[in-house]
Amino acid sequence: MSDAPKVVRPRAEARSWGRELVELAALFLAVGLAHLLATLLGHEDPGPVILVGLGVALIVGAMVHKRLGRRPRRGTPALPVEDGAGRPMALWRIRMRVVERPGRLATVAGAFGRLGCNILALHIAPTGSSAITPAGCDALDEFVIEAPRDLALDVLAGALAEAGGQDVVIVPAQVKDLTDPGVQALVLAQRVAADPDRLPEAMAELLRVARVEWRRPGDTVEEGAGLNTTMVISVNPDRALLARRPELPFTPTEAARAAALTAAATHARYSASGSPWTGPPGSPG
Repeated sequence: MSDAPKVVRPRAEARSWGRELVELAALFLAVGLAHLLATLLGHEDPGPVILVGLGVALIVGAMVHKRLGRRPRRGTPALPVEDGAGRPMALWRIRMRVVERPGRLATVAGAFGRLGCNILALHIAPTGSSAITPAGCDALDEFVIEAPRDLALDVLAGALAEAGGQDVVIVPAQVKDLTDPGVQALVLAQRVAADPDRLPEAMAELLRVARVEWRRPGDTVEEGAGLNTTMVISVNPDRALLARRPELPFTPTEAARAAALTAAATHARYSASGSPWTGPPGSPG
């Protein structure tokens, strides 16, 4: 969705100019050699020497120019991700709360476009109760974008706030964040159905956290945790999973996905053993 114009470099013109220079040098060299031959036969004139020297100098200059043109410029390291204009880009995951109104998404997209950002993925979800959203905000927008590496995050956050975003959160994104959440949930559900003991691993992947721990439902959570940055997922009356993500609060949609994944694993365990699941070996006893 970037409005940045693409830059087409005139490489063909550079090659044409170099070819004409070589042809001109060859012409000088040929004329000089002819004149030199005439001089050797009895005429004294410094002109041939001058023409030959000019021809050799032009040929050498053209070769040096061509060789230098192939070398990478120092101080400009190769970067893996570039946009159509050749600028290095970075991936960011952005979440903000907005008032859901007609034209609101177009305003946000315009803010991204003016800063040279491309929207790669977008998810819109209701915010839920007023306990987790400012008054008046009824939608939660989450974007995965690529932005110029030299774009300051405070400038990006300010532009989104002007476009109607509240509580803007920007964190680094990974390529796997572009996976469709529905497809990812189905894949993880199949994984835990085949092996319920992999539920913590699958839950960590679903919620994009580094680790998910087994806990008892009544265990306390450390003080100082931000609102909705800790999620406790009940597996059965005696077991629960604990996930933490301080940099990005969990949403009601993510809580629903976590509950559905847990239900798939629990159903598979009940079907296999016929008894309640007490967790894999090593879980709290």
